[in-house]
Amino acid sequence: MTLSSDSRTPLEWKFSQVFGERPHGEDVQDVDVISTIAFQKSGDYLAVGDRGGRVVIFERKDEKDTSNQHLSRDELEQLDFSFTHHPQYQYKTEFQSHEPEFDYLKSLEIEEKINNVRWCATQNGSLFVLSTNDKTIKLWKVKEHRVKKVKEMDPNPLLCSENALLAERSFMNEHDKTSVDNGHNVEWTEKMATNMLPSQGVYSKIANIEDTTRTRCRKVYAHAHDFNINSISNNSDGETFISSDDLRINLWNLEISNQCFNIIDMKPSNMEDLTEVITSAEFHPIHCNLLAYSSSRGFIRLVDMRRSALCDHSARILQDGGSHGFKSFFTEIIASISDIKFSNDGRHILSRDYMNLKLWDMRMDSSPVATFKVHDHLHPKLCDLYNNDSIFDKFDCCVSGDGIHFATGSYSNLLRIFSHGVGGAEGITIEASKSPNRKPLRGAAPRARRSSLRNLTRGFYRLE
Repeated sequence: MTLSSDSRTPLEWKFSQVFGERPHGEDVQDVDVISTIAFQKSGDYLAVGDRGGRVVIFERKDEKDTSNQHLSRDELEQLDFSFTHHPQYQYKTEFQSHEPEFDYLKSLEIEEKINNVRWCATQNGSLFVLSTNDKTIKLWKVKEHRVKKVKEMDPNPLLCSENALLAERSFMNEHDKTSVDNGHNVEWTEKMATNMLPSQGVYSKIANIEDTTRTRCRKVYAHAHDFNINSISNNSDGETFISSDDLRINLWNLEISNQCFNIIDMKPSNMEDLTEVITSAEFHPIHCNLLAYSSSRGFIRLVDMRRSALCDHSARILQDGGSHGFKSFFTEIIASISDIKFSNDGRHILSRDYMNLKLWDMRMDSSPVATFKVHDHLHPKLCDLYNNDSIFDKFDCCVSGDGIHFATGSYSNLLRIFSHGVGGAEGITIEASKSPNRKPLRGAAPRARRSSLRNLTRGFYRLE
């Protein structure tokens, strides 16, 4: 993006980078379709999950200029700081997170598709990622290793006796093929071992130093959900996280995989009395005792875990009081919230239903502070959308770091961007395609096509 000197001027969005390019004419396999993405809080890493159960990690490789970090945002804008620093991400590693399984007790096939990935906050610089499919959550550790590869080893009688003695002791053990030098793994070749004379010193020539990345599954959190997991969220305390399905929300400790606490249970004694299900859950970014979850009836419930062990009875409800007008057969369907996100300061919540993007103030529970119309043009076509099941499609949303700009997906490969207090209420429409020079459309009305929605997740991103 490009920031102008006036902070109230709408942002100019520019094409930045493409992931997931494929040879011309090659068909996209279903297992390669991207199902979820998540940036690390610092923005240095990006995790991508797909329907094949894989998690791919990208790392930011552009050089960061820290010389202007002491300047305020307005001063950076006046220097046109953002023009010269566009983030560039490169492939780092990938791993198979989940495999297809079969539940023999319920005669149910569990697919490997990754529903959510979340980065865990750590203090020692290590990278930890939570990933989940429909039933099982896994904690992965991503660690870098620097490997020195030695090309050859030549006798050198001029070396001191101490080094020669150390070299002799190093090769006396036939089973020890590796040694450690300054924290790096040193790989010895067979040529070095055979040409080595015990009484002589050694001089090693380094062929290259390789950075390798290893991933290891640290924990598996399983057998805690009867229904499909729809979201996971890390707590700000760095020790716990929640996982939610249609009817329950569980609280986990990252270090304990065989036990969790059920903090919200919406399952009625008689399933015929079921009126709503949980659609998304999110921890507050600052206060570790607060969380929010949304429902299919369009409600957002705020929960304080200090009040009760079972939190669903003491929740504060945010609902749109201005939506009590004419109701049709489709009213409750399109009111279902598919995703919620907290702003970084924790004061606002962004929600996405089928038609609108809504911004809520946590101190106001009667109505949202702003409503952005995403699919208002589809009102006359709700009957057709219901017949082809498109009305049940779900869309995610996200908030910018300053809490002013909001983005969400739409049909026909379109990305909708809105700003609170900046620009017009119609927002900006950008096509997520490989034609970066196309001008963004303001207030465009995308057409609903079932097949086009799938194209939105084929690995093309606009990163600013």
